[in-house]
Amino acid sequence: MVGGAVRDRLLGLPVQDRDWVVVGATPEAMLAAGYTAVGKDFPVFLHPKTHEEYALARTERKTARGYHGFEFRTAPDVTLEQDLQRRDLTINAIAEDETGRLVDPYGGVQDLQAKVLRHVSDAFVEDPVRILRLARFAARFVDFSVAAETLMLMRHMVEQGEVDALVPERVWQELSRGLMEARPSRMFEVLRSCGALVRILPEVDRLWGVPQRAEYHPEVDTGMHLMMVLDMSARLQANLPTRFACLCHDLGKGTTPEELLPRHLGHEARSVDLLRELCQRLRVPNDCRELAEVVAREHGNIHRSGDMRAAALVRLLERCDGLRKPSRFADALLACECDARGRLGLEHDAYAPRPRLLRVLQAVQSVPTAELAEAAVARGLKGPQIAQVIHQARVEAVATLMGEAQELGGGS
Repeated sequence: MVGGAVRDRLLGLPVQDRDWVVVGATPEAMLAAGYTAVGKDFPVFLHPKTHEEYALARTERKTARGYHGFEFRTAPDVTLEQDLQRRDLTINAIAEDETGRLVDPYGGVQDLQAKVLRHVSDAFVEDPVRILRLARFAARFVDFSVAAETLMLMRHMVEQGEVDALVPERVWQELSRGLMEARPSRMFEVLRSCGALVRILPEVDRLWGVPQRAEYHPEVDTGMHLMMVLDMSARLQANLPTRFACLCHDLGKGTTPEELLPRHLGHEARSVDLLRELCQRLRVPNDCRELAEVVAREHGNIHRSGDMRAAALVRLLERCDGLRKPSRFADALLACECDARGRLGLEHDAYAPRPRLLRVLQAVQSVPTAELAEAAVARGLKGPQIAQVIHQARVEAVATLMGEAQELGGGS
């Protein structure tokens, strides 16, 4: 047994998936034993009963820049130590046999005890995905530090342009997984410390050093605010689209003209433009992109919704497409709560707009639109006129609700 299963067991964490390395075997022998071949780049097999992955011990050689530039070799004479040497981090290069004996030629157990993320060998530089993986592990194991020599190696890789050769799918895969870890901010801090963030997500990297108005943002720095928002999204157990929306909600502040600082007039529209470019570049899934656009465009209006009257609230709901997609609207409200509470000293404050707007949504959903439309048709009304009847009924339903404003935690 190798990799994460051994690492997590030693850390006392639940073991999710178990991976195995097979030494001294051939593909033919595996197939003869009833295993099913599934590997494309190198021989990986599924156990006939457990369906766990069994990979033949292998070595690899760099043949070109980027993630795909590798040549693999599997043979019965490849040793377990050689296989472990090609792995990324020492804590992932520990093996355990069926008797419980550990094989740890590169000091992984010691680094687990010292809580250090350290590369196994200089082969680390051959795969730029390892920079992203290490940053993701930093977000998961929040009390682990990055070894100084590993950070130096990562900076060298960035300087050599290895990060520029990463394919979008792998960047998104690691980024999305890192966003779902216990403290997402650490992933971005590690990427920034080695210079990779500006290459991968320049829209995010430029937020550091950009000031905001201290009366709204006691932390002042926009990059610091973003990290607090991301960690709040983890604290509130937000899903991936919501966490991605948090990541992108303030991108436009990085392009605010210097003479306007610390104000950021119009940053919402600029954020939408930037996140669209980012999503196209990284091939971000539609559910993440669509929610991020709603949050980037409307988060300021949602924050200020306590000052809106019924008609404005209905228009806000309609712009967010909340009636057709109520669960997405709920995710947008959660992202806005993360934004509001991701500020220095405000982490424990209640966020009134979220429950209030959910009640507004319920009030609008209670309007019998089919009956109203049928009655309007009977009166001889057509398309836009029918829509106006329904819209007005929704405004009246919200206006009725506004009498409960004190209970909802805000005025009209």
